[in-house]
Amino acid sequence: MPPEISDVFSRLDPSKTKTYSKTKRSEDAPEHEHPRLIKLQKGLKPDYIKLTPYQAFCWKVLGERASRSKADIKLEDALLQAHMPLRAEEYKAYMWFTTLLAVLLAAAVGIVLLAVLDPFELALAVAVMLPLIAGMAVYGLLYIIPGSNASTRGRDINKRIGPSMSFISAMASADVNVDVIFKELARQDIYGSVKEEAEWITRDTELLGIDVITAISRGAQRTPSDRFQDFLQGVVTTSTSGGQLKPYFLQKADQYEKEMRIQNRAMLENLGLMAETYVTVVVAFPLFLIIIMAIMAIIGGLAPGIAITLLYMVTAIMVPVSQFGFIFYVWNMTEEARA
Repeated sequence: MPPEISDVFSRLDPSKTKTYSKTKRSEDAPEHEHPRLIKLQKGLKPDYIKLTPYQAFCWKVLGERASRSKADIKLEDALLQAHMPLRAEEYKAYMWFTTLLAVLLAAAVGIVLLAVLDPFELALAVAVMLPLIAGMAVYGLLYIIPGSNASTRGRDINKRIGPSMSFISAMASADVNVDVIFKELARQDIYGSVKEEAEWITRDTELLGIDVITAISRGAQRTPSDRFQDFLQGVVTTSTSGGQLKPYFLQKADQYEKEMRIQNRAMLENLGLMAETYVTVVVAFPLFLIIIMAIMAIIGGLAPGIAITLLYMVTAIMVPVSQFGFIFYVWNMTEEARA
């Protein structure tokens, strides 16, 4: 018989095991299993997650139906990666009830429009389409919110991973154990979402009693950042293959530092291009447009009333909107690059 092949990341394959973020119901557990007792330090009290009054009402109304619904692994993973303190069933009940409420409100507005608008066919079409559009819009928006929040956390991790690797490599240079490194990283507020990921790893090791390799593997699966996932998987591979973590941490710190320099250089080049585009589109083009319209109005090629209206549109709408667009774009670019 061929020897068994040990795959360190087999538990990360969703086809071989359940996802760590999947909600486990009490009826799924065998009868002989009992929940593990968690002992807190003296003086500490557990912080229980509480639903808002509205979420609690949604759960009370639709909780049973949501619990019997088919598991949505994508939604569960998104809630976990976004650090939203809701189970998938609770979020489903909240999402379904909010959608139903939006449909009822849209139907009421449609009935009012049906009685006011004329002709009747147009009012009937609006009354029928309005609840459908409102329901689809609200449901779609609520469904993508966890994924959007997870993506936001992933971007925050990516922009802070360079400085956090410098911290990790400095700790590793002092021969600090890997579990202590993540524990100290979890205390550094300046690292944002990286600190939150380290908190979860430390929670698994110190509170739940999970070994550090398994805790890091779970952290690699639930993080929304591909770069941080690659780093954590490298930690597991290096540890299980008998390698040294100190050279790995130093190598990763140097890698992320070089990548950050490349990103900053690219950002500066984009800012230079945006500055040239700003001068051309926002400054020069409106001036030329105003001069051309004024000349056309003088020589009679354009009616004075139309010329004045176009001048108002350029000065009151086009210029402020273009200014705001460039300001927002530059602010967003520098915000993503700022660690």
